[in-house]
Amino acid sequence: MNLRTLLRIAWQAIVRNRVRSLLTMLGMIIGVAAVVITISIGVGARVAVADQITSLGSNLLIVIPGSVNLNGVRTGTGAASTLTPEDGLALAKLPHVAAVSPGVGLHTQVVAGKNNWYTGIIGVAPTFTYIREWHLASGSFFTDADVTSAAKVCVLGQTVIENLFPDGDSPLGKTVLIHNVPFTVIGTLARRGQSASGQDQDDTIVVPYTSSMQRITGTTFVSVLVVSAADQASIPLVQSEIVRLLEQRHQIIGSMEDDFDVRNLQDIANAASQSQTTMEFLLAGVAIVSLLVGGIGIMNIMLVSVTERTREIGLRIAVGARSSSILAQFLIEAVVLSGVGGLIGVLLGVLGAGAVSIFGHWPMVVPMEGVLLAFSFAALTGVFFGYYPASKAAHLNPIAALRFE
Repeated sequence: MNLRTLLRIAWQAIVRNRVRSLLTMLGMIIGVAAVVITISIGVGARVAVADQITSLGSNLLIVIPGSVNLNGVRTGTGAASTLTPEDGLALAKLPHVAAVSPGVGLHTQVVAGKNNWYTGIIGVAPTFTYIREWHLASGSFFTDADVTSAAKVCVLGQTVIENLFPDGDSPLGKTVLIHNVPFTVIGTLARRGQSASGQDQDDTIVVPYTSSMQRITGTTFVSVLVVSAADQASIPLVQSEIVRLLEQRHQIIGSMEDDFDVRNLQDIANAASQSQTTMEFLLAGVAIVSLLVGGIGIMNIMLVSVTERTREIGLRIAVGARSSSILAQFLIEAVVLSGVGGLIGVLLGVLGAGAVSIFGHWPMVVPMEGVLLAFSFAALTGVFFGYYPASKAAHLNPIAALRFE
């Protein structure tokens, strides 16, 4: 018998026992769908985390104060008051640094007309929009002249606008009271959404860092220095240059502990990627177990089918059918069952990945190699678990088979 005839006979046998065939394919359907969904979840989550980290800025390094030793009691990182705007100006002169912005932050109640809102205030340099790759929705950003004069100007995030100006009026030119200091709105930031930690990035007001230090907080130190390297390849070099320069400026020598900490977001991205890869393997392992269970189900059903069709097999052998044809017939039935189940599983997996993407609020990514892997594994499982029943059918004694009741 040629391949077309074998496929037709296999399909007729499957259709003749629709319910049993569907139940047999169910294991494959669930297994393949699980593989596609889990791979999509893993890849989508990895892309979402990478996008969130990338959205923090361009080739970003963050310098924060170190800890403080008070009578033998050491505070956590960030408690020291050791970073100054002058440190930022010095870092900006490093050869592989593209931009630097000091950061002075606090949370306070702000007032605009009859409305008020509790939000975050962050004092930064004009390089903030470049470093964070954060565009303006309207108006303009403050300039170096505004920083020099500690101008009372501010730029609002979209969440602040919605709560301080709920009528939809343009906030440009309006006055916002921050710590009872009137600031004029000169621009609005484009909507950014939530950060990787779930924080609303649009719930912020940006002012010149000098204005924050002199008119709001009254501090002489900054809480963070945000540095953008010239390119991704130079990030490790910039990190070592920052450490060397700040140790010179802060007169840290020998075994003295640094009073600052430099954090490389690329390391965070790599760690997150490794975690996602581990989770993908874990989820894929669970899905593969489902495929193996489905393969065992196919083997069981095929063994039942061989038993039920023993007389038919004996008759075919008696009239001249070769053992190879009988083997091919039952093997093709197993492959067709697993293949059709795999196709249905792929379809359900793509639909499931789309649903998870909608509810999980991350990109839907269904890698083609993952789909091909799942389908190929399903087909191979059908061959592997279908071979034994097919071999048993091919080697039946025709006399005993014809006498089988």
